[in-house]
Amino acid sequence: MRTKVNGDLTCRMLEKFGTTGLFKNGQLLIGGVFPVFTKEENVYVSFETRPQQAKCVGFDLRAFRWTQAMIFTIEEINKDNSLLPNITLGYRVLDNCASPTLTVSYTSTCTCLSNKKEFPTFSRTIPSDSHQAKFLALLVKRFGWTWIGAIQSENEYGIFGVQSFTKEVVKYGVCIAFTENILSTYSRSKILQLVDIIKKSTVKVILAFASERDLYPLMQEIVGQNITGIQWIASEDWVTAARPSTEEIFKSFGGTIGLATRKMAIPDFKDFLLNIRPSLDSANTLNNAFWEYIFGCTLNLTEESFKQNVSETKSKICTGKERLDEIENAFFDVTQLRLTYNVYKAVYAIVHALHDLLFCAKEKSTTVLCGDVSRIEPWQVTKHLKRVNFVNRFGEAVYFDENGDPPAAYDIINWQLNKGVVSHVTVGHFDTSPDGGSQLVIDEDSIVWSTGREVPAGVCSESCPPGTRRAARKGQPICCFDCIPCADGTIANTTGAAECNQCPQNYWSNTRKDSCILRDIEYLSYYDAMGITLTTVSLFGLCLTIATISVFFSFRSTPIVKANNSEVSSLLLFSLLLCFLCPLTFIGQPTAWSCMLRHTAFGITFALCTSCVLGKTIVVVTAFRATLPNDNMAKNFGPVQQRIIVCSCTAVQVVICVLWLSLKPPIPVKNFKLSNKKIILECNTGSEIAFYAVLGYIGLLAATCLVLAFLARKLPDNFNEAKLITFSMLIFCAVWVTFIPAYVSSPGKYTVAVEIFAILSSTFGLLFCIFSPKCYIIVFKPEKNTRKHIMGKIPSKHL
Repeated sequence: MRTKVNGDLTCRMLEKFGTTGLFKNGQLLIGGVFPVFTKEENVYVSFETRPQQAKCVGFDLRAFRWTQAMIFTIEEINKDNSLLPNITLGYRVLDNCASPTLTVSYTSTCTCLSNKKEFPTFSRTIPSDSHQAKFLALLVKRFGWTWIGAIQSENEYGIFGVQSFTKEVVKYGVCIAFTENILSTYSRSKILQLVDIIKKSTVKVILAFASERDLYPLMQEIVGQNITGIQWIASEDWVTAARPSTEEIFKSFGGTIGLATRKMAIPDFKDFLLNIRPSLDSANTLNNAFWEYIFGCTLNLTEESFKQNVSETKSKICTGKERLDEIENAFFDVTQLRLTYNVYKAVYAIVHALHDLLFCAKEKSTTVLCGDVSRIEPWQVTKHLKRVNFVNRFGEAVYFDENGDPPAAYDIINWQLNKGVVSHVTVGHFDTSPDGGSQLVIDEDSIVWSTGREVPAGVCSESCPPGTRRAARKGQPICCFDCIPCADGTIANTTGAAECNQCPQNYWSNTRKDSCILRDIEYLSYYDAMGITLTTVSLFGLCLTIATISVFFSFRSTPIVKANNSEVSSLLLFSLLLCFLCPLTFIGQPTAWSCMLRHTAFGITFALCTSCVLGKTIVVVTAFRATLPNDNMAKNFGPVQQRIIVCSCTAVQVVICVLWLSLKPPIPVKNFKLSNKKIILECNTGSEIAFYAVLGYIGLLAATCLVLAFLARKLPDNFNEAKLITFSMLIFCAVWVTFIPAYVSSPGKYTVAVEIFAILSSTFGLLFCIFSPKCYIIVFKPEKNTRKHIMGKIPSKHL
């Protein structure tokens, strides 16, 4: 059967029994203080009014079970002669009315108690909150929660716990949106203020580092306002508490996850609990209070009632003969004892300390009483308690570190609903090792969250997707941010990246900015349209030059060929042939050899070409001067002098190119500046001075030819070589003057194309202007290919 009791009944119990406790005499007494009853704090209206009398508000079955665990353990030790042979232990159990200042070590988790300067004699069998805070922080990190709220009991337990937790989670980049206090004595208006903060906040994960007693009023209000969708993280004090573990509270707190001290099942403890009986002894009033609470009645004990065989409760009057085995209550479930087990260990730790104090070992298997049982001082027990180190019947090592703390061992508890009953399911565990390390084991697949099977999102801002980075919002915590796309050339290939990473030099970011891809390699290739076009034009010019050479060779004995100095003309045609081949060295992937060849070949062949034109121009000028009286220049300028001019002028360019290649030659380079997505393969000129010296020298030769040809422009009409040379040099100079700005401003492979275009244009200009008129006469007007016509004796139109 199930029974309930209201507050009035509990108040009557306090008024009836007054100072409550349990007592049994013995040679040595072990004291225990437990929060079995809860009282409201005194309320001060003003300095002039007297405080109200404290009122009771409940009876804590779980705390009462702790008292029974202490008694059970003492009786178990009394039956065992190995620890305190021939010494009988007694006990004195008192109720502290849930006062934190009167707590004992089995539930005292505050980190402050590890301070040995302030608490030099304190030891405990429950891990310090410093471990709990560290493990809760690891739990938050494990599930990626970065935006959470915190609720703390307004006492040492909650304040120190949240402080330690905050210190740990800050290391993982977690932001605490708010930290609010709670106490069981808070007015409903203060609780409503806290509920309003929770409702207005954007947090979906809240840590409640509070006692069950303080948190319960808030839980009721949250359920009453139907606030759901929050993932609660529980401290060990309330995660396994029975009072809030109801189907009604589960509506808002379902999926709660938290830490609880390691559970243990104590054999024979259930039978001990079922044998609790009320007593006429005023020293054992706690049992009577328990009896009235569990059966929902009022005891009316007399000696006669104990003699009668009464088996049923009548009219809410208890006789003491009721049967506990007929009660269905979690109080009798001893399969998952946690704090109760801490009480069990605490009693054994004290007894081991007493054993070490009172007994001395004579042999390995025997001990002798060496101390005086009647003269034990507290400091002696404390001294030996610090040295306690034993393995209990459950195989667990019990010892205390230098701060009086035991090793930390926690179960990870998850609230799940099974057939209308809230179950505290163990889904993992935390453990510390003597070397200071820790181990976290979680079975994530077995967890049921507030959102179901999907891990709740505890973030202020969703993680930035790949290709973007976090950008902090002004005046807000670092967990609240915007996502900004990565700049060109940088990527973020992970979710939630704080910064974008620069791509390696040969790579560039893709469109999504989440990976680096190889840049396109660009150079003037034989396979792209521009390369094919320029190659075709170059080969076409080569063919025209060969055709011209063939015509001149075939008609080498004709007057017009002889009159044009066949040797210089042949050398000029050969140089033009080389000029048409030069563009082929500019096409294709640049290499060290091709870079050196293209610039030097171009410079030398054009120097040879313009030197030949210069030689022809000088011949024309001397021919013109020969018509003047008393001018013997033509006699002093023959074929030998022409060869000297061509060779010497070309040799100057050769010297420039040799110096260029020796000191700072052109080299292939990768140009990353012209385009973000491309690598431009090009030839660096090496020495710009040498490059412009080559071009300048060619320009000097061309300008000299132009001036000399212009001076001879008044030759007879039939011999118009000077005019042809003048026109060809005008084209040549015009092309190369416009080449320089076009060359400098053209990007990538177009720079090479501009240079090739200048080479081809100037070469075609020389070929057509100087040789096409002569080829036309030779092939199509052979009647004009006579000495008389060339000497100007036959009138003719200007060619």
